[in-house]
Amino acid sequence: MNSEQSPADFIVVGSGLTGAMAAQTLVEKDAQVLMLDVAYRNEVEPAFPLKNFLNIRQENTNQRELMLGENFEGIPWGLIKTGAQLTPGRKYLIRGLEQFLSMASNTFFPMESLAYGGLGNAWGAGCYIFSNAEFEQMGIKKSLFEKSYQVVGDRIGISAGIDDALKYTVQGLNNILPALQPEESVQQVIDKYKQKKDGVNSKGFYAGIPAVAILTKDKDKRKAFSYNDMDFWHDQEQSVYRPWMTVDQLKRSTNFQLKEKQLVLKYEEINGLVKVTSKNVETNEEEIAWCRKLVLCSGVLGTARIVLRSAESDAKLPLLCNPYAYVPMLSWKRLGKVQTAKRNGMGQLVMFYDKKKDNSDVPIAALFTYRSLLLFRLIKESPLNFADGRALMQYLAPAMVISGIHHPEKYGDRKFLQLQNDSASITGDKLFVEYILSKEEEQTVTSNEKDFFRTFRSLGLLPVSKVYPGHGSSIHYAGTLPVSGAEDKFTTAENGRLHETKNVFVADGSCFKFLPAKGISFTLMANAERVANEALKTT
Repeated sequence: MNSEQSPADFIVVGSGLTGAMAAQTLVEKDAQVLMLDVAYRNEVEPAFPLKNFLNIRQENTNQRELMLGENFEGIPWGLIKTGAQLTPGRKYLIRGLEQFLSMASNTFFPMESLAYGGLGNAWGAGCYIFSNAEFEQMGIKKSLFEKSYQVVGDRIGISAGIDDALKYTVQGLNNILPALQPEESVQQVIDKYKQKKDGVNSKGFYAGIPAVAILTKDKDKRKAFSYNDMDFWHDQEQSVYRPWMTVDQLKRSTNFQLKEKQLVLKYEEINGLVKVTSKNVETNEEEIAWCRKLVLCSGVLGTARIVLRSAESDAKLPLLCNPYAYVPMLSWKRLGKVQTAKRNGMGQLVMFYDKKKDNSDVPIAALFTYRSLLLFRLIKESPLNFADGRALMQYLAPAMVISGIHHPEKYGDRKFLQLQNDSASITGDKLFVEYILSKEEEQTVTSNEKDFFRTFRSLGLLPVSKVYPGHGSSIHYAGTLPVSGAEDKFTTAENGRLHETKNVFVADGSCFKFLPAKGISFTLMANAERVANEALKTT
């Protein structure tokens, strides 16, 4: 170590959901924290007025630049793939991926980010506390998370319905805000569910308003949700929690520093310190930073790259990812209706399929309405020509409800990743991933989706089609460095320490040995908060 360079107490890798939470905990405990990240930002921020979607569409004259992008980057060409829904102002989230995060796979199509705030900038904001049964399958005690769930919930602000969904979302959490109001199409489904509740429940289905990290009351500089239906386009009111908000706040602390343009490559433990090697993405030069403890929050795939490079290993690591499909549906009573200006484009209803009625193996469906992402995305996927498709979609749009169906996931023999040499890559390697479900798993997924379809129809929703964007499109990943009671290579201790290291901690979802279908983000943040506290305890 350079004699002029003093080590930070902690280096946190990544500015996303987990990095932001880990860093906040460390900074609040007076540790000196250096955060390393590429931290790409939107180079040209779209100048959206603070109006609702309809007002903008009816009044603004620069809609091409706002809605499609200066270079039409908001139009997805070719087949639908992970990230195709990103609006022009969010395209920076996937900048540099092919250049710096080289990947090879014909079976796995993930979404990663090198952006400031990471994938949390496009997070759907769903919040779920996993059940005791789910934590048992994950290989870790729920009691270790309970305090951190509350800490994170208080930081980000969570609104939720007090209904049948609550026991599957954030039951037991204090300081919950009032729920968001659903749009008319979804309200009709809710009313129908209440009428048929006993019969629907008897088949294992439970539904309600989702718990989301969206404010319904002002909090500090963040404003209550305005129902402007522009949440996929900008964060000006900051109603929906994004991790950059936390990092922005941390940058005002004297014991925190964010060093940008840094792609972390590897680490090495030397004489009780951790040497971290990163590549400056602008100069292509390697840079060195030192710390007493390293906290990896670079996402499951990013953390796997760093750990495998550091071990100089081509070992195969296990991988988990929720199987996922989305289903366009019609609430036929809403066909041709006039849409109101004030709307909620985020998740408005969530349905749980608890066949065993023990909250252990629960596929879920999250329901959204469709407007602000623009009709051309739907027309592009319709079997009609553009002119006819446009005319038809104008009548269908008020009745359109999109359901995203996620399934629980366990390990399998053909679900793994491996770091392979690649001289053509800037990092000298590429991540190879194989992800193939067994026939039994495919049958389970198909059977569960058929049951969802029957329930949708009973509640007045007509499924039109089912779209599989490919494995990885759920953007829920876990399991590469599973928790273990033994000091085994490429596993983690219960406190987050990476086995066979002394001062390297993993604070993302790498340690989970089972992946519930419920959104993982809230649990990831709670995990990062608790691992940061555990790292503070160790000497």
